[in-house]
Amino acid sequence: MSKKPLFQRIALIGFGLIGSSLARVVRRDGLAGHVCGCARTDKTLAKARELGLADSFTTDPAKAAEGADLVVLSTPHGVYRAIAEAIAPHLKPGAIVTDVGSVKRAAIRDVAPHLPAGVHFVPAHPIAGTEHSGPEAGFEQLFADRWCILTPPPGTDEGAIERVAELWRRAGMTIEMMDAGHHDAVMAITSHLPHLIAYTIVGTATDLEEHLKSEVIKFSAAGFRDFTRIAASDPVMWRDVFLNNREAVLEMLGRFSEDLTRLQRAIRWGEGDVLLDLFTRTRAIRRGVIDAKQA
Repeated sequence: MSKKPLFQRIALIGFGLIGSSLARVVRRDGLAGHVCGCARTDKTLAKARELGLADSFTTDPAKAAEGADLVVLSTPHGVYRAIAEAIAPHLKPGAIVTDVGSVKRAAIRDVAPHLPAGVHFVPAHPIAGTEHSGPEAGFEQLFADRWCILTPPPGTDEGAIERVAELWRRAGMTIEMMDAGHHDAVMAITSHLPHLIAYTIVGTATDLEEHLKSEVIKFSAAGFRDFTRIAASDPVMWRDVFLNNREAVLEMLGRFSEDLTRLQRAIRWGEGDVLLDLFTRTRAIRRGVIDAKQA
């Protein structure tokens, strides 16, 4: 006998990597009685329909949200406010709104003020991803053995928090509760700054003279290949991440710039002991990532 669905009706707004992967999990495990999928373009909806990612489809967020027990925002941060304003009049009492973005203070700022009384907002960040995007990029195992951070504002209904947490547990994730500001600072160094560095390094390569650029591509070693993989991520999503987490990113970028200057000096003056000390200390971080099964 199958388990009772967690939600009678879920509205998934956005079919990128995270949204389409979550749709696959929900459909696979019967976590919703009905899934309504919403995307900005007919082309994306057609692909989502072809893949069977939902029961019904629309390009209108307000229509998708009607009667939904759970609304999941899986879009770039830049459209959160417009979507919140559009769906607010159509949300039923007791409905839960959540998201999957990697900047939580901005999510709370742009969504919470527009929701009516009796509707619960539970910001979430499933920390999982690849450089691919779109409905066809999703897969059921994306969330397995990864972390999902919830950052509910003070006073958020505990029942709503638990229901969102259980959704991500069913997807295979481990739940962590965190203050939104602390989350954004952590992500600035673990995710946002690395992406910024990757975009910059690959950008530097594209500005090289043609004969050098062709050799860089031809003889790309593992390090540069990793940077190109990261830099292939959705440009709209990452533009919005940096604009919405600017304070934390700029703080970490400043620290990185100081450390880079120190390293530049060590290389210039042949300070091998400084280099060796840094390289030895940083190996421990990689070991920690492996031990935490996040490699």
